[in-house]
Order: sequence, then structure tokens, then C-alpha cells
Amino acid sequence: MEPKEATGKENMVTKKKNLAFLRSRLYMLERRKTDTVVESSVSGDHSGTLRRSQSDRTEYNQKLQEKMTPQGECSVAETLTPEEEHQMKRMMAKREKIIKELIQTEKDYLNDLELCVREVVQPLRNKKIDRLDVDSLFSNIESVHQISAKLLSLLEEATTDVEPAMQVIGEVFLQIKGPLEDIYKIYCYHHDEAHSILESYEKEEELKEHLSHCIQSLK
Repeated sequence: MEPKEATGKENMVTKKKNLAFLRSRLYMLERRKTDTVVESSVSGDHSGTLRRSQSDRTEYNQKLQEKMTPQGECSVAETLTPEEEHQMKRMMAKREKIIKELIQTEKDYLNDLELCVREVVQPLRNKKIDRLDVDSLFSNIESVHQISAKLLSLLEEATTDVEPAMQVIGEVFLQIKGPLEDIYKIYCYHHDEAHSILESYEKEEELKEHLSHCIQSLK
């Protein structure tokens, strides 16, 4: 192959990649204009309400997809080689799988937190057992549960009724980054102390029995 031909082909491939990149950036900018707003409803509480309705979101995504879909000779699919198109499909399939796995992991994690709060933390609080400090033992686990529920809600908001290739979840983590950091800083800071407290409680037969009863309810 002549050097000029090789250079021309490389330039064409670069232009295709740049075009695809610009389209993805345009999508993120357009989506950001109507991004979901998290409103703080209680002082110190990061839970909020989602403003965009289901019908509005569906209509918006349809219009955005039409806007982002190339027409006629401008279509990337029409200019990609079979090998490049195959690689693109594999990449998008992998991306879709990762997003689904991420959301499922968040669902499982939230379910575990709900079980812990409902079957362990709340019963121990209701019993008001002497020498058992529930707050020190479980720290701010209720806040962890609330922010995890909000994260899952936003992830589902960003992916429901949205074509896999058009799903943008990075914006979700940027949006909720502050509340996540604030809550997990507290939880992680008290983790070692909580572990030491648990070890001391397990040495007292009465406290150990209360804890074991809660653990059995989980099983």
C-alpha cells in the first residue's frame, strides 16, 4: 500500500472515531440540561424527589435519540468496515452488560442493608438493652441505606426506557458524589471502633445472645 493511501485510511478512521466521540459528548450535554435534580427534603438528609415524570423522560429520550441518530451518508455504520462494526457491537454489548451488572449489584446491596436495618438494628433499638450501644455498633447505617436507595433510584432513572447505547450513568455518580462521600466518611471512620465494640459484646453472654437472635432472623 502506498504511504499516501495508508495515511488517508488512518485519517478516515480517526475522523470516524472523532465523530462517534462528539456524538456521545453531545448526548451527555443535552441530557445534562434536563438532568434529574436531587432535592434535600430534611436537614442533614440527602434523600429527595425525582422531578422528571415517566412520560416526559420517555419523550425526551425519543427526541434525543432521533437527534443523535446520523442520517443518510453521515451514518457511522455505513462508513465502518465490517471488522470495525463488529468491534463496535462487541464493545456496546460489553458496556450494556456492565451497566446491568452494576444496577443488579446495587439492588442486592440495598436488599442486604434493608434486612440488616429491619431485622437487626431496629429490634435492638426497640429492646433498649443496657450496655448495648446500638448507635456506636451500627454507626450511621440508616443513612447508608437511604443514600444507597437514592443511588439505585437515579441509576434506574437513567436507564429505564433508554436505549443501551444512549445510557449515561457517569452523570449519576457525579450528581450524588457529595452525599455519598459525606455519609461513607462517617461510616468508615467509625468502622474499626464498631468492630471493637462487637468483639467486647460477644464476650458477654447476655449481649451475645441478643445479637445471635438477630443474626438467626436474617438467616
